[in-house]
Amino acid sequence: MLPRCRSFLFVTAAALVPMAAVPQSAASPSGPAPYTLRIPVNEIALTFHAAARNGAPLTHLTRDQLTLTDNGHRQSQIVFLQNYDDLPIRAGFLFDTSASMLEDLPFNRAIIHAYAAQLLRKGYDRAFVEQFDTKTFIRQNWTDSDAAIAAGAARVGNTPDRYDPLTAIFDSLYTTCRDQWQQDPATPTGNFILIFTDGMDDASHAYLSEAVDMCQRTRTAIYAIVRGRSGQFSDGYRTLQDLTQQTGGRLFLNPRGRKILDDLRIMESEQRNQYRLVYKPSDFKADRSFHRIRLRCSVPGAHIAARSGYYAFPHP
Repeated sequence: MLPRCRSFLFVTAAALVPMAAVPQSAASPSGPAPYTLRIPVNEIALTFHAAARNGAPLTHLTRDQLTLTDNGHRQSQIVFLQNYDDLPIRAGFLFDTSASMLEDLPFNRAIIHAYAAQLLRKGYDRAFVEQFDTKTFIRQNWTDSDAAIAAGAARVGNTPDRYDPLTAIFDSLYTTCRDQWQQDPATPTGNFILIFTDGMDDASHAYLSEAVDMCQRTRTAIYAIVRGRSGQFSDGYRTLQDLTQQTGGRLFLNPRGRKILDDLRIMESEQRNQYRLVYKPSDFKADRSFHRIRLRCSVPGAHIAARSGYYAFPHP
């Protein structure tokens, strides 16, 4: 379990940039050795998906077509913008197996079967299956096989030596993102977690903000599919809204029939077709607060899917 603490000493928004080596004296071989000066540069990296009115991905947007605000202040220092088409998917399927979710297992397994059989590309995409209550258990490691993913989903459930009625959603998301995704992969990928839970966390040591921060650092969006027990005014619903919105994912409620596959296709499209934007906030402060980001596009009818902000944790 994670130690209880208010913040992990990382910042999604800051990076250390090496400066050029500075020789102390070119004429004196006995002078001090050259050194590298490292200074923090406050830059925010934002991954987003842009879609046209008909749902088709919008490609080749320019900086002039985007309007970005940080805590209500318009940002003009966009230093990088790159679009990526048809990215390979790296997906995690997480099953909450606490007492309140066991009756939904057959329904949730069927959703994973549908995704693996119809949307996962063998030799290109990869996914894993995990279950959690107060601890996490891998039921299928990374694979490109739809049959292996289906078998992993079938292994999800109660085991004779394991029964815990409590749920640690934040701990599970934090450790899963930390352990399963590289923070800076050499090849860009569309990273997401599809989680099946009612959103009721009663056992985590980590906070929601810490789970979100780790998801953001690994560029992993959270999607959730929930059946009808969680009302829109419940604590669980609000938790899932926060997790999905703050990481650039979505919350799907009560999908049935054809709607289930439609929702899965939305997830796939958003993760395969992405933009990477980096900007320097005009007045960044490492104050641990949540900074709300709003990104808009001037293309008529365009829809932008992006995380709603970031936590400005101090750099160690």
